[in-house]
Amino acid sequence: MKAITVIPGQPDSSSLRDVPEPRLGPEDRRGVKVKVLRVGLDGTDKEINAGEYGAPPPGADYLILGHEGFGVVTDVGPEVTELRPGDLVVAIVRQPGESLYDRIGNPDFTTDVTYHEHGINLVDGFLTEYYVEEPERLVLVPPGLRDIGVLLEPTTVVEKGINQAYEIQRRLKVWEPRRAAVLGAGTIGLLAAMVMRLRGLDVTVLALEEGPYLNSELVEALGARYVSTQKVPMAEAARAYGPFDLMFEATGFSPLAFEAMGVLGKNGVLVLASVTGGDRRVEIPTDALNVGFVLGNKVMVGTVNASRRDFEASVGNLAGADARWPGWAQRLLTHRVMGLTDCPKAFELLGTKGVIKVYVQVADAD
Repeated sequence: MKAITVIPGQPDSSSLRDVPEPRLGPEDRRGVKVKVLRVGLDGTDKEINAGEYGAPPPGADYLILGHEGFGVVTDVGPEVTELRPGDLVVAIVRQPGESLYDRIGNPDFTTDVTYHEHGINLVDGFLTEYYVEEPERLVLVPPGLRDIGVLLEPTTVVEKGINQAYEIQRRLKVWEPRRAAVLGAGTIGLLAAMVMRLRGLDVTVLALEEGPYLNSELVEALGARYVSTQKVPMAEAARAYGPFDLMFEATGFSPLAFEAMGVLGKNGVLVLASVTGGDRRVEIPTDALNVGFVLGNKVMVGTVNASRRDFEASVGNLAGADARWPGWAQRLLTHRVMGLTDCPKAFELLGTKGVIKVYVQVADAD
């Protein structure tokens, strides 16, 4: 079968390769074979292809890319009762390691130095025709979400971060956030606005580009507010539409995290979701930020990856959004690349103007 692979550490090494097709053998009594239908791409895939990080599975010299997979079950082992052929599924990206957190079902909180993630580190991904996984690491997607199921994995990133904010604020006994801000209007920022609106929050999305354009229209279609920081600085937006009880940073531009610290409301939570590289440095008012966080009982928390709970909750989020704003999530899927052969075209699209979500249509369901 075909797969898109990279040689980790070697820039621009992505290529179409023939790889062995996985099969369920007699030993795979709990195995599930999945036919890949769609795979979403994001900045992580682009960075791995640029040679910035990633590692192949043990004993291999290449890594199959793709961690945002969506597929259909074609075969199951004799001891599998949770799934059956024809079920639509998404695989959980991170696999359990050895830490205490891994052992209690929270591999996204692992303290292991080395982690195992499909299409990212030490485990092959989904830019291929088939894969085999255990049912414990597959999440069932309802047929009604077939057209937007490829958005499930990125939605889990948002769900985990927002859920962690609510979990942290259980310390207050009563936390009733009303106003929220999202920094960035890319895929993650838009999905964050979606989840916050489903929770009933008044949402302001702050992004650089001036509207109207598709991203700002999508924000407003949710009943949220779009603000261009070219016209209205963050501090001014906070005075007009805040104080913000919950802020979600999804820009990939680290200095904004410190700017957000300065406008976060009392008892507020700032969630950092961007994985940034580089060595940017800024001058910040450390005393003012410190006093504001101490006297305001504020919290800043980083979030990465997601657990099964987040995947299952995100199925509900997508279903809720589709019921409340029909067709909204599908509008995020702006660019489709047909087949693995044309996958290099997908990398060219990542990060270009007018692109929200790029995905590869690997196959159609039978």
